[in-house]
Amino acid sequence: MTQAQASTKSSRLPTGAIVLAGCLVALLSFGPRSVMGAFQLPVFSSHPWGQEAFSFALAAQNLLWGVGQPFAGALADRYGSKYVLIAGALLYAAGLALMAQADTALGFNLGAGVLIGFGLSGASFNLVLGSFAKLLPPQRLSYAFGAATAAGSFGQFLFSPLAGALIERIGWEGAALVFAALILPIVPLSLALASPPAAFGGRVSQGATFRHAVSYRSYVLLVLGFFTCGFQLAFITVHFQRYIVESGLSPVVGYWAIALVGAFNIFGSLLSGWLGMWVPRRFILSAIYLSRAIATAIFIALPPSPTSALLFGAVTGLLWLSTVPPTSSLIGQMFGAGNLSMLYGFAFFSHQVGGFLGVLLGGYFRESFGSYLPVWILSIVLGIVSALLNLPIVEAPARPVPQPAE
Repeated sequence: MTQAQASTKSSRLPTGAIVLAGCLVALLSFGPRSVMGAFQLPVFSSHPWGQEAFSFALAAQNLLWGVGQPFAGALADRYGSKYVLIAGALLYAAGLALMAQADTALGFNLGAGVLIGFGLSGASFNLVLGSFAKLLPPQRLSYAFGAATAAGSFGQFLFSPLAGALIERIGWEGAALVFAALILPIVPLSLALASPPAAFGGRVSQGATFRHAVSYRSYVLLVLGFFTCGFQLAFITVHFQRYIVESGLSPVVGYWAIALVGAFNIFGSLLSGWLGMWVPRRFILSAIYLSRAIATAIFIALPPSPTSALLFGAVTGLLWLSTVPPTSSLIGQMFGAGNLSMLYGFAFFSHQVGGFLGVLLGGYFRESFGSYLPVWILSIVLGIVSALLNLPIVEAPARPVPQPAE
């Protein structure tokens, strides 16, 4: 009997209920975070320090989310996911509330950067994937990973027009408070995703498992490729709305383009999860990164228009989080379910370092050169590099971790 099968028997809930709860957590946690770019221009106009604080806070959010993710994953693997999810949700909601009430750059950075960043490390769908690996039958994992990722994308689809409507009617501060309230249902939902502490087992320490993983070439290549995913996603999430407005288009075009990213990523994530059962996942990842590079090159070569922006949103959506099912399932195949949250968390740290640089460089180049073009070009180059990095990955279990001496 596999570890995943063994831990499924410890859950009193049917598989469908576990998947539904995980999808709702993914939807609620990803929604507000995915539309942070909608707050950029309103924050700029409402506070004299807004322009200085916003890019730094969002860059810090991405970095701290990544820094906290391996530790949150390790705690979930060792002690179970319930309390990690609850703590993450409370930090996330507190960060949104503080962001809304902040009257200084320091307060804004603490809320939008530190609290939301660490909150996301405990309440994001990364923890959901780890719970699925321990609670669901192995034959359901690839599709469940795709479903959770698609649910996060549906959150983006819902929250993007919602953010625009709320900001217009009650201001960005009121919108942030509404989002804080919408995060709190993650607390009861986490009960359905409670993986038992017994799901972490064995005589090999987590430290030894981690050292073994970072010496394994295929895992390192996967982690390096994931850096590009974070760079591209964070840059678009934070800066796309401003790029649209400064291109002479209506803000509504930006809201709906980001909504289309979420809508089409539902299909992209499900398709990626389904294809992972039939097609080598390294090929799926390589195709995603290369397709992103091509789509970006076409978008920036065309004159700005509502049509090109909406088409870019749709195509980008198909490729948005479709990297997650093949990446997470490859890590599970290499090292098993017992340490998936921790090892995916480290891969996600690489993702978020990329996100930190995507946000920071986006702001730097825009303010220094008056254009986002250098960052768009860098995104294209990174996509091509990551497409090549994923091709040599070996899709097989890694050699066993050396056992400690008696």
